[in-house]
Amino acid sequence: MLLFREGRGVMVQPADHSDVKVHVFASASELLEKLHDKWNGVEKPPYPAMYSSVYGGIILDPALMVIPIDDHMVHRGHGVFDTAIIFNGHLYELDAHLDRFLGSAAKARISSPFPKPILRTILIQLAAASKVSQGTLRYWLTAGPGDFLLSPAGCPIPAFYGVVIDENFDQCKEGVKVITSSIPMKCPLFATMKNVNYLPNVLSKMEAEDAGAFASIWVDEEGYVAEGPNVNVGFITNDKELILPYFDKILRGCTAKRLLELAPKLVEQGRLKSVKLANLTVEEAKAASEMFYVGSTLPLLPIIEWDGQAIGDGKVGELTMALSDLVWEDMVAGPDTQRLPVPY
Repeated sequence: MLLFREGRGVMVQPADHSDVKVHVFASASELLEKLHDKWNGVEKPPYPAMYSSVYGGIILDPALMVIPIDDHMVHRGHGVFDTAIIFNGHLYELDAHLDRFLGSAAKARISSPFPKPILRTILIQLAAASKVSQGTLRYWLTAGPGDFLLSPAGCPIPAFYGVVIDENFDQCKEGVKVITSSIPMKCPLFATMKNVNYLPNVLSKMEAEDAGAFASIWVDEEGYVAEGPNVNVGFITNDKELILPYFDKILRGCTAKRLLELAPKLVEQGRLKSVKLANLTVEEAKAASEMFYVGSTLPLLPIIEWDGQAIGDGKVGELTMALSDLVWEDMVAGPDTQRLPVPY
């Protein structure tokens, strides 16, 4: 028979598979009890709150944080998502992420069940209901539930989901190693929208981990550096120029854009020569004096080695950390346009 160990859903199968019998849940209460078993003994659930437009409200019970299996996002990948961080009780760059989110939805031909101001209000109230002062707020727009066909025509109402993840993050100060990914990167249409089809990203990350590296770097078909699996990448040249790749074929990172707005402060101080977007070949990029990933929860992650070759002197760069400090300070005490207090 099919057994479950301590209610955790771990299947133990006998050697004689002809004896397997799949349990049929006879009632909703029995199933709910099984769902709750997963969270029994968990002192602090990692997901304190979820919003579902299908339910029509905020859910605090992690056992009920589910989405319909016939949602077009689940079986066809027809959905987009985005993330904002909660830091010291504030939502950082929520509006920038929400604008990109709706831009991704438009490219994916997904309408929203609510106008932008209501989406924003829902996310703020979701963050407040979670009582989390530091974590991530992730949210999705999908074509919605309806059927299992390829076309979303049978999905009458799009769906909006959000979840708060309780997690701590600190400013990254240790350098990491990366490799060039052999996994083909997405074409510009899909790379520039933040959609849920992340299989290339997952395989790229796994490939790097298999090689003993932290993550990977994608290079486009013209030989120019593109991006990491879920982050942008930046370089400091030997002439002290800050360069990020053009966004025409990759995701326009919100933190990367904010970095480009803040970095001129180092130009004014004479520490950087210039700040710009440009194409860089792999050879040019590997010759940089400093290199880093840039993303919401990092905000900058120093890269000290690429494909076994040291970047610069192989140590965390001074200018990388100066740029990281600029973004970190913006997260901690930036202007009201960037930081929205959560009304707990």
